[in-house]
Amino acid sequence: MAALTRYVEKLRAAGEGFVPDFDPLDGGVDARALFLLEKPGPMTDAEGTKRVGSGFISRDNDDPTAEAIFTFMDEAGWDRRETLLWNVMPWWNGRVKFDAAERRRGLATLGELRALLPRLETVVFVGGQAARAKPLVENWGVRILECAHPSARVRNLFPEKFARIPVVWKDARLGSKSNSGAEI
Repeated sequence: MAALTRYVEKLRAAGEGFVPDFDPLDGGVDARALFLLEKPGPMTDAEGTKRVGSGFISRDNDDPTAEAIFTFMDEAGWDRRETLLWNVMPWWNGRVKFDAAERRRGLATLGELRALLPRLETVVFVGGQAARAKPLVENWGVRILECAHPSARVRNLFPEKFARIPVVWKDARLGSKSNSGAEI
């Protein structure tokens, strides 16, 4: 986790907003799968003014999205030590929405993250905004999958997309090189 902690500290020094830590219970630099979400939410912000969050990108956070991630990871059969959760835009700045300039700044941070993950085999883009990073990730030499975001909004407005999330996550697990010897 030390290398990932240094990465987070560098992002924090840029002053874009609060950058949560990686969950120490996840795979760290040994992760085989990176689940790349869109942007941290308020429950990751340890410096929050309205409600203080955990300070981590974690499936254990106290919010509906984290609860769905926890459940879907379990349904898909992922051991959390095989996975890492992160965001295309790594900082929380008090706003859910973001503009093109913020997205570009977030995308610029992903190459450094890739260099810290030598065992990475699969990237799962979680949400449409996260999937916009696909052109950048396509040259990483990893398997790429996409799914809807596990938010309450998606669950309520697009239940069929929400229900498909654990199916995609299971495909990601079963198709990894370590589990099957070849990609599916």
